[in-house]
Amino acid sequence: MILQFDDFDITPINTNDAWALCDLMITNSDRFKRFFPGTLKDNLNPTLSQLFVEKKIKQFQKKEEFLFVLKTAQTSKLIGLIYIKAIDWSIKQGEFAYCIDYNYKGQGTISKAITALSNYAFTSLDLKILQIIAHKDNLPSVNVAINNGFQWIKTLQNECTPTDGNPLDMELYELHNL
Repeated sequence: MILQFDDFDITPINTNDAWALCDLMITNSDRFKRFFPGTLKDNLNPTLSQLFVEKKIKQFQKKEEFLFVLKTAQTSKLIGLIYIKAIDWSIKQGEFAYCIDYNYKGQGTISKAITALSNYAFTSLDLKILQIIAHKDNLPSVNVAINNGFQWIKTLQNECTPTDGNPLDMELYELHNL
């Protein structure tokens, strides 16, 4: 499966992505360490990345979690990750998490990727509710939610504990498939 928009491709993660994933994580480690500490820790070297990718492929096959890579169409450079995670099949709900290379931030690329993957989640996965959880000060992430029609639902107290150990309140946004 390949989703495409503008000059970008979205595909499920595969074994050939391990080196590029390691490179993305290391190159952007300062940006990702606050809200993607687990993914960063699991991709600090090529061997760890290979193990991470193998685990994510198995989770994808079991429909436990879906990890997609965002690549440039012309060069196939891996520039971002988009998860559909925290899936509750009983209520058909999933949550987006995403990150992008610093060279591509602020260009609307993640917003367009979330549009494409929302459509996929609603039609192919038959999910009914999609969520985005973002810190109120993470304006790019908040804008991704708003730009895609997600509605603010509530503030989640002490939802996230970044690497500095200080728990953060997070904002919950939802999009419903009507």
